[in-house]
Amino acid sequence: MPLRVAVLDREKCDSRKCGQPCIRFCPRVRSGIEAIKMGEDGYPVIIEALCVGCGICASKCPFKAITIVNLPHELGKDLIHQYGVNAFRLYRLPYIESGAVIGLIGKNGIGKTTAIKILSGQLKPNLGKLDGEPQLEEVARYFRGSLLQEYLIQLSKGAIKISYKPQYIDKIPKIVKGKVGEILKRVAGENFERVVELFELKHLLDRDVSALSGGELQRLALAACLSRDANTFLIDEPSSFLDIRQRFRTASAIRSMIEDGRRILVCDHDLAVLDYLSDKIFVFYGRPGVFGVVSGPFSVREGINIFLNGYIPSENVRFRSERIIFHVRPPSRVEEVEGGTPLYWPKMKKSYDGFSLEVHEGEAYPGEVIGILGPNGIGKTTFIKLLAGIEKSDEGYELKFRSISYKPQYPEPRDVIVEDALREAAGKRFESEIYRGEVIEPLSLDRLMDKNMMELSGGELQKVSIAEALSRDAEIYLLDEPSAYLDVEERYSITKVIKRIARDRRAYIFLVDHDLMVLDFASTRLMVFSGEPGKNGIANPPTDLRSGFNQFLKEMGITFRRDAETKRPRANKPGSKLDRLQKQVGEYYYLGS
Repeated sequence: MPLRVAVLDREKCDSRKCGQPCIRFCPRVRSGIEAIKMGEDGYPVIIEALCVGCGICASKCPFKAITIVNLPHELGKDLIHQYGVNAFRLYRLPYIESGAVIGLIGKNGIGKTTAIKILSGQLKPNLGKLDGEPQLEEVARYFRGSLLQEYLIQLSKGAIKISYKPQYIDKIPKIVKGKVGEILKRVAGENFERVVELFELKHLLDRDVSALSGGELQRLALAACLSRDANTFLIDEPSSFLDIRQRFRTASAIRSMIEDGRRILVCDHDLAVLDYLSDKIFVFYGRPGVFGVVSGPFSVREGINIFLNGYIPSENVRFRSERIIFHVRPPSRVEEVEGGTPLYWPKMKKSYDGFSLEVHEGEAYPGEVIGILGPNGIGKTTFIKLLAGIEKSDEGYELKFRSISYKPQYPEPRDVIVEDALREAAGKRFESEIYRGEVIEPLSLDRLMDKNMMELSGGELQKVSIAEALSRDAEIYLLDEPSAYLDVEERYSITKVIKRIARDRRAYIFLVDHDLMVLDFASTRLMVFSGEPGKNGIANPPTDLRSGFNQFLKEMGITFRRDAETKRPRANKPGSKLDRLQKQVGEYYYLGS
């Protein structure tokens, strides 16, 4: 007998309008058994013990608000938390070890943040008992004989001091007010000077929090988190909006904290950073918004490779049909996609107060994806705005192309339903099966169609913003940091969508991102920006991927080796034998290709 899980999305359900087909067509109800009935609050309630899992209610629901899944019966004893009747539930829990960095990997909406909230004491796990909230001591007994029992007992006694870095740092200015320096002095105390230098915040000390960019907010949040007097650090997505150098600088700072026996838990979607950071990995799988299962611990290499392969050998569970596959060598040369009219931009300059960008002349070809790579504050977004015609160069150039679709770095939510926004962007194409297969399904936007954009999470807003930009019929697509807040699978899906649209529409696509794997998957060529961040930038002309990655990573001083099984890039430890060898031969990314 399988374990039946029934989930109702109350944001979608409107049982007063639909005539309740979920109840009328249920075969169990027709035979006189109340397997689904109307609750006192006006929403249908599915009795999982009586449900046969036929799926008729899910298919009849006009709002697609019902999900019915069957799980192995053995998972029933591992239920840690359920948010309510017919609501999301989490099975099993990761644990934290003293003197180690534990990494979490999995899709968005699969329970990682729920697990972090439980381990931080913000959420008390109910073990699936919806009629009462168990005390932490009772939950600890459930994990008797494990590290979790000891941890939860200490947490219940207040012996664990938590420092938590939240996922969505864009919400910080709504909660925290004041100057950066004043805030850090209150939080960091005697560690103030060290964290200011470590996270390069000196030039921001007199700036108000409300005026910070995403990368600056992230560095402030990390500085505040790591400088607190705590013995347990829970860090949710530390790499978002940081450039490559800042990501690995942050990773080194986090790893240095374990020297005093502290506990550290990190959740991140940049595989290279998570690999570099972690000592052990827990893999989350399941169905977003329905259920999540924790598997592990695994060694770092094994855990990440399991996630990429979509198969857990120890449990004989396949949670994804498609493997995520990496390029061992750069994709085909640009000449193979040339043809048609090249897109040229002239040599130009753009100056601001305290910053200037020098752009070298260059060209792109129809069907190309030009990846744009460089540190924060070097002028990448300025270049995108010059192409979009939002900014004029010092020479007075205002580049005007026939049609441009621009996805900004920080999407702004609007008071509009997602379906209406996409329908307006796509026009007649919206109703076609091609559009559904090209944009809606790969980005998993079906469940968001009825939502207002003001209600979306950061990751959901990012996906809708990308879809809106790619839905427009344009000559040029400008995508600024589309991977922020997206999980590994979503990033992989988006790169495939971008490449397909560039090829099929013969469009010119410019892609700014800090995730090397996103640029590797999607790009035909690279533009590498160099210079001194915050002072001057140089936009070099597009070059092939090998030359581009080597040029950029040489400046960063970082080399990557390849995993023997999945061929994914893994950052070398600075000064290691392989790191020295690759620097000597000048191959920083595509070694052995």
